[in-house]
Formats: sequence, C-alpha cells, structure tokens
Amino acid sequence: MANFETVEVSTDLLIVGGGMAACGAAVEAAHWAKKNNLKVTLVDKAAMDRSGAVAMGLSAINQYVDLKTGKNTLKDYVDYVRNDLMGVTREDLVVNIARHVDSSVHLFEKWGLPIWKDAEGNYVHEGRWQLMINGESYKVVVAEAAKNAIGMANIYERVFIVGPLMSGGKCSGAVGFSVRENKFYIFKAKAVMVAMGGAVHVFKPRSAGEGLGRAWYPPWNSGSSAYFTLKAGAEMTCQEVRFIPVRFKDAYGPVGAWFLLFKARATNAKGESYMDTRKDELEKWVPYGKVKPVPANLRNWLMLLDVMNGLGPIFMRTEEAIQKIAESTTDEKAYKKKMKELESEAWEDFLDMTISQAILWAATNTAPEEKASEIAAAEPYFIGSHSGASGAWVSGPEDLQTSKTKNDYFWGYVNMATVPGIFCAGDASGASSHKFSSGSHAEGRIAAKGAIQYIMKEKPSHSYDKAAIDAMKAEILKPLDLFEQHKAGSSDPEINPNYMKPKMFMFRLQKLMDEYAGGVTAQFSTNKALLEKGMDLLTFLKEDSVNLAAKDLHELMRCWENIHRMWQAEAHMRTILFREETRWPGYYFRSDTPSMKKDWEVFANCKVDPKTGEWTMIKRPIHSIY
Repeated sequence: MANFETVEVSTDLLIVGGGMAACGAAVEAAHWAKKNNLKVTLVDKAAMDRSGAVAMGLSAINQYVDLKTGKNTLKDYVDYVRNDLMGVTREDLVVNIARHVDSSVHLFEKWGLPIWKDAEGNYVHEGRWQLMINGESYKVVVAEAAKNAIGMANIYERVFIVGPLMSGGKCSGAVGFSVRENKFYIFKAKAVMVAMGGAVHVFKPRSAGEGLGRAWYPPWNSGSSAYFTLKAGAEMTCQEVRFIPVRFKDAYGPVGAWFLLFKARATNAKGESYMDTRKDELEKWVPYGKVKPVPANLRNWLMLLDVMNGLGPIFMRTEEAIQKIAESTTDEKAYKKKMKELESEAWEDFLDMTISQAILWAATNTAPEEKASEIAAAEPYFIGSHSGASGAWVSGPEDLQTSKTKNDYFWGYVNMATVPGIFCAGDASGASSHKFSSGSHAEGRIAAKGAIQYIMKEKPSHSYDKAAIDAMKAEILKPLDLFEQHKAGSSDPEINPNYMKPKMFMFRLQKLMDEYAGGVTAQFSTNKALLEKGMDLLTFLKEDSVNLAAKDLHELMRCWENIHRMWQAEAHMRTILFREETRWPGYYFRSDTPSMKKDWEVFANCKVDPKTGEWTMIKRPIHSIY
C-alpha cells in the first residue's frame, strides 16, 4: 500500500458512472453548472465511449413516447409499465421520465445517431414504444456529447469507485482506485450522482467454460450502484424484482425485433405456440394476465411451463416470419428482393447489438430464412431500467405529487435518495422500469438538475475525517497486501489456504444464488427454507470476503466487484423472504407462496445500518396518480 499515491479531487457535483444515465447527467449538469459557476466531475471505471449497457450497440431505442403527435399519452405509458410489473411501480417517476424522454431521443439524432426513417420521413417503429436504429455507434455518439459538455479535464476514466464518503449523515463524495496506475482517489463533493449500473453474475450464468463472462447484460455491471447506496444507509426498493430476459440461446441475441417487427412466433418442440396452448394459465394472474401486451414475466412463465413439462427446446420461428413477409410481395422478382432485404435486416439486428449472436449463427451454418433458432430464459439480472425495477428509493418530482402521494414519494429534490446528497438514475434508481437507454439518459438529466438545485439551495459543507479515509484506503487495498504476504505459501498462487482469489469467490456466490435463490438450474423456483439456508451460506461467504486477494490492479477491481455483488445478493434474498407471495412467475416462483396476494400489492423496501450491519425491511404503499 505504501507505493500508492493518494489523489484528492474536489468538485461540486460528482457523477459516478459512464453509461447512458451518467452521460445524460453530464450534459444537463454542465448546462446549469456554467450558469452557477459550479464544477462537475465524472468518474468511470471504463472508458465512456464503450461504457454501460449500450457499450456494444443497440438495434432499437425502446422508449419513445411520441407525445408531440398525440399518438400516445403519458397515461398510456404508465398503464404499460404498471401492467408489465404486475402493479408495482412508482407512477410519478415513470411519468417524469416519459414526459422528457422524447427530447433525449431528438438530441441523439441531432448528435448523429442514425434512426430509421420510412419513405415519408417518419421514424420506423419496432413496436408501439420502440424505434429502429443503426446503433453500433449509439454509445459513442452519446458519450461524445457528454465529454464535450463537461470537458475531458473533468473526466476520470479507468477509476473504480468502491464506496461513499459520508459526513454528518450526508454523502460527501466517493473513494476508489485506478485500475491502470497505483493511485488511490478521494473525490470530495457537495452531491453525488450515482449511475454505476445494475448487477450481472450474481447468479450462475448459462454460459460456462470458454463462454464464462458472456451474458445478456454487460458482465462488468457488478452491483456497484446498489452497494454504494446501501453502504450510505439509503433505502432501497424492489430488490426482489430480478429480470430474466428470453433471448436467443447461448449468445443472448435480441428477440424484440423478431417478435415486434417480424411478427415471429415462438414454439415448443412440437411446433405449438405456448402463448396459445397455455393461455388458460393467465387466468391465475388476473388482472395482469388479461392485459395486452401480456407482461414479460408471464410470457416467460408460459414458456417455462412447456420446458418443465418436457416440451423443449423452444424455437424462434425465424424462417416462418421471413417467408410470410416475403410472400406478401406481388411477383417473383419482388419476392427475391424482399427476401434479401429481410435476410439483411435479420443479421443487422445482431450486428448492431449482439455481435456474438451473428458469430454463433455463422459458426452453426444458421440461415434465419431457412431454419428456426433456439431461445431460452437467461439467468437473473438486477436492473432498474429494463423490465426489472431494483434500485434506490428516490424522491419524485414535486409537481406530480397528489395529497396522497406527497408524504410518501417526495422529500425535497427530484431523484434524491433517502440519504441527502445522493441522487440516482438509470439502473441505480428503483420502481421506475421501462426507461431503457433513452429513459435512463433522460433520468440522468432529471437527477443532475435536481442535484444542482440541492447544491445551490442547501449549500452543503462537509468535514472529512482523515483517519477514517486512511482506514478505507487500507481496507480497499488489503487484497494486494494479502496476496504479496502469502503468495509463496503454496505451489500454485491461485490456490492458497490463506486467501481466496476473486474468481473462486464469484463461483461460490453464483452457486449459492443459483441453488437457493431460484437460478437457472432450479428453474427460477425457491421457497422460505431454501432462502434461509442460502442466507446461512451467505454468512460464511461474507466472513471469507475479508480474505480476498489480488495479484494486480485488475484483480483488485474483481475483488471489490464481487463484494458489491454479494451485497446485492443479500438484499435480494432478504426481500424475497420478506415478500410472502409470488407476484412475478417467470422471474421467480416461491413454491411455498405460489400466488399473488392483495395485501402484498405494495413496495417491499429495505435498508441496512452501515455501522451495525442491521437490516430493516419496510412496506411502502403504491399510489396511483392516474
């Protein structure tokens, strides 16, 4: 530790993260900071051009409400989100994002993102809320605007933020380390905008061996947002709501374009559509089993019932869909031309978003116009931006509150967590799902503006305890010291009785969560006894976490990523135990409480005392503003 330089950075607003929400925050914060002579600093563990969930690209923008044309209303979008989450959503947060998201999309186009247009110049919709894009460069375009807004001198890349700095019950910055140089960073700030993404690899993935690390959501999303807010003592929400996407098997290619644009069917091994053969199952989940579109978790559930009854594998009938569209043409020449266009669009969908799926198609001689491809449910992920809802419990906007909601949903500044000085957006904020990439960008803008208002009105002044910061530095860098001290204690430094390497730690966590908290091998099913046993095993893992060792900076990052995942895992298991019902079959099924209960149509929240480690579980009411 002695050879680590300590770098201290003072700023007004610290943005932690580099994805879509952080980029939105940077653009908005820069505008208001210049007006008020404030400094904005952004720190990201990656490089902003390819940071976050949109890093590889995207084939569609999934939230565009289209308010200007009047085709949709804010209520329409709220109804869609509420129904898809089986009634559990913060309507004030959803409305606030929905009323601003179109402007973010228009900014993307202004900055150079190619959005598909028809012959009349209108956006091409994949579905009601989705726009087709040529999105390989999506993140690069958005990151460039963010970098231009705050300036590269105020951006710290390749710096991993471990946790919060606190002062008098308020957040006063963050600490972390460079993953390229021996530097320990102390960021002192008046407010912190948390946008470090969700969590992947908490559960054992379907990919193994040479495929280790392949996932639908980015594998570097390690629960840092949840860890940061939990460690600060902030209240969290929807920690039981994990998301399980159905994707093309093994390479996790997107299915949205096939269902929405190509109108493809998914069938079992007998060629049956489970959405038809099992539609009676939806009656058990009324009223949400009756809404259109059918909630994503219920679509998953019908598919899983087929799989569990030996009717797998499940196929996306790409050949049917392409043939049907091509046959609508009038002559053979037009038919051949249309087939070529559809084949190109099928491959482009992957090349814009999930290149590995195109590689897998090529490697397995798969021509989508000739044969079907297997699809499967992925392992669970923790995200607040897609069809999940996990994240921090944040204040809504004042102007959207009613007499019923104001006491529960508003406490001063929009998107501020329950700990003063922490603002959250994207996967870091909970109960406002279906914001996707564009909505996360819009929410970043919203949260940043709230943070600037907080700084201007509250004028926070913090004191810093040097001894406490030195103790944090020692704790954070301990895995390096532990490895150096004991690496000669065995013939293989990867296996040592005095320490554990981060990959082995991750395998233990994943096995525990997979078997006891309803992972892939358990067909996403669990119960009280399994969860309690899992909590026992997690206690041992937490005890062993102090013996994590790292041979270099990269492994040091991996050590702390896995500690972050461990905290996300605990919040998840505790909240599933707390919610004594099954509300999201297809995401998880509690076999001992196998149905929805009216008295559980509430938010299941939690928080932990950072000093004592004591957890508190909380019920919060669901209020409707429509």
